[in-house]
Formats: sequence, C-alpha cells, structure tokens
Amino acid sequence: MSGWRHYSLIMSSENKLEQIIPAAPEQAPLDNKVEHAPEASMERQETPKTDKASEQIKVNMPIPKAPVKNTVLPVDDFHRRRAAAIDDILEDGLDKFFLQMNPQEQKKFKEEGEKTVFKINQLLDKAKVSMSKIISLIKDWLNLIPKTNRYFLEQEAKIKADKIFKINKSL
Repeated sequence: MSGWRHYSLIMSSENKLEQIIPAAPEQAPLDNKVEHAPEASMERQETPKTDKASEQIKVNMPIPKAPVKNTVLPVDDFHRRRAAAIDDILEDGLDKFFLQMNPQEQKKFKEEGEKTVFKINQLLDKAKVSMSKIISLIKDWLNLIPKTNRYFLEQEAKIKADKIFKINKSL
C-alpha cells in the first residue's frame, strides 16, 4: 500500500507542478506596451493564472536586437592562408602559357585552377594524404593548357605537388 500511496503523491505533485508552471509569455516590446490581437486574447483566456514574480522576470529579460555576427575562427584563417599558398605554387611559372590563351580559355583555366586549389586544400585536411591524388588533380588542370608536352606537364605536376607538401608541413 505504501507503494501506491507514494505513486499517488508523485502524481499529485506533478499535477500541482503543471498548474504552477506558467506558459511561455509572448515577446513583448521593450517599452512593455502590449497590443492585443484577437488570437492573443483568446490564448490569454485559456492559460492559467500565474504569479506575478515569474512573469516579471521573463518580461524584463533583454531581447537581442541584432543577430550575433559570426566570428572568424583561426581554422578558417589557416585554410585561407594555405589556399593562397597553394594558388601561388600552382600559378608559378605559368604566366607565359596563360597569356598565350584566348579569353575563353583563360577564364576556364582560372576557374578550374580555383577548383583544383579547393580540392587540394580539402585533401590536405585528411589524415592520410595521397601524393598521387594531388598530382592527378594538378595534371588534369595543366592539361587545359593547349599545345604542351605531356612529359612537361607531368614533371610540373610532380614539382608543384612536392612544393605543396613542403608548404603544408611548414604551415
């Protein structure tokens, strides 16, 4: 019998708590003037009366006026610096080839170069970095240069990948 009585005491205390816990108040303007809409007045009639102290605490809480600005994390700064370093390595020595291209080829070459920098930057975040994947990305990008020797492109890709690995260790 004591078990049932204990259960009934718990249930009755929960019912009392439900009666005591106030409903969440609507956000009020800072000057505490509340305009009543028809829907709001109906909701007020349905909610139980609460003590004034708890309402005052909730009403007087400051409401943020503007959204919180995103702060720049050091990791983002690190990725930007590494991307800039990768970009410098990839464009090193290719000025002559770039200037010989027509404007459409230059635009495509630049866009693909930016994508390549992004992909390499992502690959360098992994625990196990594959040199062959980076060389492959660079070779695919360098193949956009018209009328170039295949062996030259492969050699350039290996040199650039090696420099990228060195710079990744130093950053």
